[in-house]
Amino acid sequence: MEFRFTIALIYDFDGTLAPGNMQEYDFIPAVGKSNKEFWTEANTLAEEQDADMVLTYMARMIQEAKSKGLSLKREAFQESGRRVTLFNGVREWFSRINRYGEERGIRILHYINSSGLKEIIEGTEIAHEFRKIYACSFLYDVDGIAYWPAVAVNYTNKTQFIFKINKGIESVYDSERINEFIEEEKRPVQFRHMIYFGDGTTDIPCMKLVKQQGGHSIAVYNPRSRQKRQTMEQLIRDNRVSYICAADYSPDKEIDTLVRTIIDKIHADDRLSKFYRKTEP
Repeated sequence: MEFRFTIALIYDFDGTLAPGNMQEYDFIPAVGKSNKEFWTEANTLAEEQDADMVLTYMARMIQEAKSKGLSLKREAFQESGRRVTLFNGVREWFSRINRYGEERGIRILHYINSSGLKEIIEGTEIAHEFRKIYACSFLYDVDGIAYWPAVAVNYTNKTQFIFKINKGIESVYDSERINEFIEEEKRPVQFRHMIYFGDGTTDIPCMKLVKQQGGHSIAVYNPRSRQKRQTMEQLIRDNRVSYICAADYSPDKEIDTLVRTIIDKIHADDRLSKFYRKTEP
């Protein structure tokens, strides 16, 4: 099938597609810590050393696994991902939205842009749905043991992956092509054809960037958390996001209706722009 253009749906993971943090389902209990203990230790280390909190949580994962004799192989992290619980409707969401796009001649691509661990996301039941998973990851030695961060994704460098998607660059390593000039109309995924889903402070720069560039940003919140909804409402008042929705991806729920409406709008805008160009003198 030949598509007219591509729309990219870009998701944070923790709190956006799954409740809580991915390390809390299996890894943290396995090292004998409470969630509060683990994150307090990681964040305290960052404060004491004036370090990045993403790098310190990754360091703590390696340290804790070693001290408890747990496997640091990629397969062990992936196994941990199989225990991650998803929000309602997430499993069926991708095929349904893909089909909605196809019916309009639009290709829908899904991406992860997360400060969580890529290896854990790879173990989840939805990993195959994503064109690319941009997330933190480890370097592995000759025995396949994690020993050092390979990629650390914090709230500001998350934005680089928006530009990579925009220009069709899937390699994290490639830092040359990202700086090449390409006219916006010729880029594989134009900014106005992006929908960004996030739930927290690490997503704010991305949500604001996509919104400012003509795309759409959706702040999602756990339906069970009234406080989280209030936090997301503040993002609307601060003009940082386009919409807020409860994280329920089931058919005809708020987020499903909203995304289908956005796709319809992008579709209509594309048709109108072509009509305008045809009538130019």
